[in-house]
Amino acid sequence: MSLNLHTLKPARGSKRTPKRVGRGNASGKGTTAGRGGKGQTARSGGRNRLKLLGMRHLMLQTPKLRGFKSHHAKSPVVSVGQLNGAFQNGETVSPTSLVKKGLVPADARRVKILGGGKLKKKLVVKNCVVSDAAKEMITAAGGEIRA
Repeated sequence: MSLNLHTLKPARGSKRTPKRVGRGNASGKGTTAGRGGKGQTARSGGRNRLKLLGMRHLMLQTPKLRGFKSHHAKSPVVSVGQLNGAFQNGETVSPTSLVKKGLVPADARRVKILGGGKLKKKLVVKNCVVSDAAKEMITAAGGEIRA
């Protein structure tokens, strides 16, 4: 059997005949034509705004997600104690050197240094965000912080 344009038909069950309403009571969809009772709901264009009456109740019922979720990734955090264990005296601490030592992930752009632990080595910190406590510890050990 060859397929020609004039023999094409839609797939079986894909086309449904529409409901014929308002064609007499014998059809089963006469009188109100499936629109229920009288009034605004039975008129064309009347139902539009009526749907919104229950919307406020629905909105009040639904649980809300409270708080704030930032889209920006947080900077990885490194403590001063970790720096003391990973770096030698006089070494430079930067985001790239921290990645090489395995203290922060490779995709880290900004690194934050916090003051946890003890620092006994003189380190030079470059291009890192440093907390006040960490700043005191680094300068007390004889190190410096560069922008």
